[in-house]
Amino acid sequence: MTVNKGLKSIAESSPNFSNQAIENAINDIKAVDKDDGYQFIKSQFDLDKAIHDNTVLTQTQKNDALTTLNNAQPHLQIGRYLNDIVRHTNTILDGSIIPGDSEIATEDQGQGSFIELLQSVQTLQAAIPDLFGVPASEKNRDVNDHFGTLNNKFLETEDSSAPVFTRLKRIMELIDTNARATSALNTATAAVRFSNTQLIDFLATLVSDSTDFQTSLDNKVNTTAGNMANLNTRISQIAGDPTTDLVAIREEINTQVALEKSNLSGIRDFIETLTDNSAFAALAEDEDLRKLMERVAQNTNWQTYFRDFEKNKQFLNPKYDTSTDSDKASIIDQLLIEQGLPDVTDFIDIQAVANKAINNSRISSAGFDKLTSEQIIKKCCEQLNIRTDGSVYNQSERLLNNLNAHDRQVIADAIDLNEDSRTLS
Repeated sequence: MTVNKGLKSIAESSPNFSNQAIENAINDIKAVDKDDGYQFIKSQFDLDKAIHDNTVLTQTQKNDALTTLNNAQPHLQIGRYLNDIVRHTNTILDGSIIPGDSEIATEDQGQGSFIELLQSVQTLQAAIPDLFGVPASEKNRDVNDHFGTLNNKFLETEDSSAPVFTRLKRIMELIDTNARATSALNTATAAVRFSNTQLIDFLATLVSDSTDFQTSLDNKVNTTAGNMANLNTRISQIAGDPTTDLVAIREEINTQVALEKSNLSGIRDFIETLTDNSAFAALAEDEDLRKLMERVAQNTNWQTYFRDFEKNKQFLNPKYDTSTDSDKASIIDQLLIEQGLPDVTDFIDIQAVANKAINNSRISSAGFDKLTSEQIIKKCCEQLNIRTDGSVYNQSERLLNNLNAHDRQVIADAIDLNEDSRTLS
């Protein structure tokens, strides 16, 4: 149901969705670097941007340089992976995370849009529980599995632990404080900052007719990467060694971004698969189509579903629906009453007990027409592995108890079969 209050005002404007909250949080971390020689992350932001924005380098040259830098102490490439978050969230907001031609308007071929992504994720929140019997989160498909970076996943936690960005900022502050007090760490941060700046300045000198600069580029990239090893050593000497948490932080961020990229870039195909499979399953109601699909399906799970469909359908009965064991017991009692069971309650009435036994599906009554009630009771006890010692009345009592228990078990089995047929598997 739509809330009308305020609807007109929003209809006349744009929501202006943005990743400003992420950018603000990243800028807050970046601001720890006062750019006065005791930190290194601002130069990483600048270098990463200089490489990405350069109009002379080929994409291969950019990728090679970025890979070399990233492989040098990846957990210290903080400016790089924080810039990557901004770029990643931009692709969500403009829909380009779904590969496609932005000039094509059709949804199955063209580039995606933010509203398409939102609607698709909403579809999954309902479809996954219906098809798999579990919340979307158990399939790594809840809202945060698609939009966690935009949804403040790195800025908030559900427990008392510090959020990812808070932890990262504290470590940056710790490095800054120690660099101002420790000459070895200050020297290491200054070296990284200097080589980053040198590479930035070099990239700025390249023009469209630049030739034979590859060697110089490689040397400067390698120098920048090489300085990271010494910086890592000095940071690890800080009390408590923050490198362990830096590794964990980068892993958390990269894992989240990779999950979102995988989920969102392929969301059309995933929804199409779920939709098609639901449609195939619905066609199983048609016996002829069901037989056809069983024959042509190569997946054994589908073959089993189609082959057992009619049998499992027959097990379905809303009268047998239960939610707890106590419900099951009360339903059994009610169905026994409806079926007029127990139909024999007095074991002394051996003829009635014998007649009930003959009609039991477990009893083979061949040759019983020439037997007395007493003989039938004994034969039935033998077939059901019931003791035959004592008088005929002892046998009759044990047999009747078994028969009545079986009546109850038949209903219990029907309830179980009904539940099994309704259970997603």
